[in-house]
Amino acid sequence: MQRKLSTRFRAVIFMLSLAMVAVLYFPIWKIELAAPQYPEGLTLKIAANGLRGDVDIVNGLNHYIGMQTLHTEDFIEFKVLPFIIGGLALLGFVVAVMNNRKLYYAWVALFLLVAIVSMVDFYRWEYNYGHNLNPEAPIRVPGMAYQPPLLGYKQLLNFGAYSIPDIGGWIFIGVGAALVLLSFKFKKGFFLIGGLMLGLQSCSSGPAPIKYGQDACDFCKMGFSDKRFGAEIVTKKGKVFKYDDVHCLLAAVKAGGQEIGGIYLLDFTDGQWIKAEESRLLHSTSFHSPMGSDIAAFADSVKMKSFNGESLTWKELYR
Repeated sequence: MQRKLSTRFRAVIFMLSLAMVAVLYFPIWKIELAAPQYPEGLTLKIAANGLRGDVDIVNGLNHYIGMQTLHTEDFIEFKVLPFIIGGLALLGFVVAVMNNRKLYYAWVALFLLVAIVSMVDFYRWEYNYGHNLNPEAPIRVPGMAYQPPLLGYKQLLNFGAYSIPDIGGWIFIGVGAALVLLSFKFKKGFFLIGGLMLGLQSCSSGPAPIKYGQDACDFCKMGFSDKRFGAEIVTKKGKVFKYDDVHCLLAAVKAGGQEIGGIYLLDFTDGQWIKAEESRLLHSTSFHSPMGSDIAAFADSVKMKSFNGESLTWKELYR
């Protein structure tokens, strides 16, 4: 194995190091909170040097359930993280100048170690934040903890919490993925990165299964009971809102507050998901849907022929 790095390899390392510098100027992570009383949502952003976003509002809400208030100065991480990220970026520039493969591998190993330790520390912080509650809080729910999700979505009382990397976090993840791939072979890594990016762009979040007897409609809060009816909104970020009737779905859409990525309806005959704009709809008082819309969805007109009622299109219903 050659100990030297090619000129092109070194140029890529230099660009990745510049990207690491950019991480210092963008939020790394964010936790979005959504509830009926906050239709536009609340966002808590975590940057390398502190907290941003709706921190004061979140602190005010946390007071009622006994959670700790959040202040940048209370976290040692915000004092050391800028130096750690800056140090990784500086080391990358050194690797490009020194032109040494072993030093490059040491840089990759250190980068991965920092990433792992950071996620473990973040989880530890979330656990303490959600479990160490003030016993004198105005609102106390026995056995309830409020730990936010490390990644993804979680329901916390009437709030939905969505945790995901922000701009700086995606840059950090991209740099890490590139470093790992380039560790095997430059050309192979280059094409793998390109393929990965194309794959991520082509992927889209879809509907989630309804858990009958457990899930409740996100609008009317009634439990799901009839497997012939159901609808979901999937936001552009992949969050899923479930509805037991087209009536609740349309009311939620009218209320707004969601960046809709897709709308799906259950096929009345086989329970399979259909994209709303591709569905065939039928209104009939004989359907007796949970919330009285009496509208059923079908994947095609053939399935609909055995039922009587008024035929509708999604466009007619949605407008």
